[in-house]
Amino acid sequence: MESSHTSALQIKHATLQRQIEQEMTRPSPDLVTIQHLKRRKLRIKDELTHD
Repeated sequence: MESSHTSALQIKHATLQRQIEQEMTRPSPDLVTIQHLKRRKLRIKDELTHD
């Protein structure tokens, strides 16, 4: 079960990274959205390193 949880977190982390990159390539990136996505990504990273 732990392995599937870790896999799910890794997928979410990668998805957030893609969303951040996509937002940053827009002509007028929304910095608030980018900050929000980065915070979510960091929380997932913390959870992954503490498992």
